[in-house]
Amino acid sequence: MSDIPVIDLSKAPGERAAWDRPAWFVYLWAVCELLFVTNPWQISSGLRVRVLRAFGAEIGHGVVFRPRTRVKFPWKLHVGDRSWIGEGVWFHNQDFISVGHDVVISQETFLTTGSHRHRRDMALITRPVTIDEGAWITTRCIVLGGAHVGRSVLARPMTVVSGVIAPGAIVAGPDCALVGDRFA
Repeated sequence: MSDIPVIDLSKAPGERAAWDRPAWFVYLWAVCELLFVTNPWQISSGLRVRVLRAFGAEIGHGVVFRPRTRVKFPWKLHVGDRSWIGEGVWFHNQDFISVGHDVVISQETFLTTGSHRHRRDMALITRPVTIDEGAWITTRCIVLGGAHVGRSVLARPMTVVSGVIAPGAIVAGPDCALVGDRFA
């Protein structure tokens, strides 16, 4: 036997703490998300946007949502005008995600606002994500809760985006290292 404890996950707090809506509404959203937003056969970006708005998402004009997009809680999502959301993007937004205008979030990017305390009880901790205007989060990035991506930042493929990133920066890698200036 080891002296290292194991956390009893049945006692972990916060399972539904981030819902902010009645259970029936969350379940109805899950059905509509599957049929109209995540559905790979659904070719209409306009229909996706209308369904997201019907569930409380604030989405600007001229926004493109490609197929296979996932949105945990649309009522915690804001996307500015003319932004492009690539195929397979997942907004796991247990807290607010705010995307500015003219932002590109490329294919298979995962944005998450929730995590857990890593010690003792695994309680849910959420922090918002802010992506300022003109940023480009390229393919297969991970954007972590608490990230603030500055104006016109470029995150190279597979970057783990975290912390505060200065406007115009180019970042890359698992440590979100500054590797250049986008407009230099």
